[in-house]
Amino acid sequence: MQIYNNPKREVWTELLSRPKIDNSRLGNTVSNVLKDIQNNGDKAVFEYEERFDHVKLSNLEVSKAEIDAAENLISTELKDAINIAKSNIYTFHAAQKHDLPKIETTSGVCCWQKDVAIEKVGLYIPGGTAPLFSTVLMLAVPANIAGCKEVILCTPPDKNGNVNAAILYAAKVAGVGKIFKIGGIQAIGAMAYGTESIPKVYKIFGPGNPYVTTAKQLVSLKEVAIDMPAGPSEVAIIADETAKAAVVAADMLSQAEHGSTSQAIVFTTNADFAVKIADAATKQCESSSRKEFISKSLENSRIIILSDAEIIDAVNEYAPEHLIIMCKNYIKISEQIVNAGSVFLGYYTPESAGDYASGTNHTLPTSGYAKAYSGVNLDSFIKKITFQEITKEGLDNLGDTIKTMAEHEQLTAHKYAVTIRQQ
Repeated sequence: MQIYNNPKREVWTELLSRPKIDNSRLGNTVSNVLKDIQNNGDKAVFEYEERFDHVKLSNLEVSKAEIDAAENLISTELKDAINIAKSNIYTFHAAQKHDLPKIETTSGVCCWQKDVAIEKVGLYIPGGTAPLFSTVLMLAVPANIAGCKEVILCTPPDKNGNVNAAILYAAKVAGVGKIFKIGGIQAIGAMAYGTESIPKVYKIFGPGNPYVTTAKQLVSLKEVAIDMPAGPSEVAIIADETAKAAVVAADMLSQAEHGSTSQAIVFTTNADFAVKIADAATKQCESSSRKEFISKSLENSRIIILSDAEIIDAVNEYAPEHLIIMCKNYIKISEQIVNAGSVFLGYYTPESAGDYASGTNHTLPTSGYAKAYSGVNLDSFIKKITFQEITKEGLDNLGDTIKTMAEHEQLTAHKYAVTIRQQ
């Protein structure tokens, strides 16, 4: 892991770049699998499950008996943790409901907006090196608060055809309607096109490997909406000497362990402190259970020494998925942040809290998309439909404005639709 001392702005773009991942070679494979699923439905899904997940299935849907049995396969401690996290996630997302009152924009012209849940949503939950049962809560809980009529979930089974018990339990408490034993490209294709067993959905949510990400992007071109563009996980940390180097390092590793292409960037004003952080990260990596991933991720990571003002500029340019501010004046700094997925303030606020149980959503924009995208929230599961009602008085008040604008756009039928009502 490199330390950069007061780099010039001309090199910031390079220093703030993400790991380069070439997914161009995935296109043909993903496209062919998606086309096969679109044409052949369940038959293709079964074949790809055997080919990619190395399991021969007789049924794609997880049975009620399997879901009920999962409850006995995990500890009471884990069940309690899942339920507490679910409660906090529910509380935070339920508070995002709001009603826009009817507005009279002009006398006799009344406009309003109505929130309508997306009827059918599909959730993809990875189940590989780290089965993300927490993501089940992050997606299913707001989907149910929003009122989505159909919430389905796809997740890959193990080689024995079983789904991770914690994923099943989380899905049960979060109110998922149907769960399917499908992973990777085939899961995205099944939810996008629909098969004999899997309902077609209107929007797909959830993280995944490059194959899943590519599949989501392809089906979003014309078949179905997706939550957001996704890439490897990342964190930026602003830290001063009031923090401990070992704590900063721990926060770095908490993201680095997601995968070898994850990234952590630390910003500080103190060169000696930067060295201590780097040393602490190296030591913690050696004792980590996911050392293989972390060591590669740290190669993509760096510590950058800048002035206070430059740090703000650099962070907003980087637009991190997660931002941790561990400084004595963290509130003042946070008020200057305009590009970030989720921000964690102060010494006692690890990014892990947001990943699991504080209540905020951990499905966040990566790869700089925080400049334009929000993380998943209640509105992600809602459409907003506008309504308007105009009286005769209202049309008389607004009619000339409409007709003048229509005439100047040379859309005479628009003008006539007003004129005929006024005759």
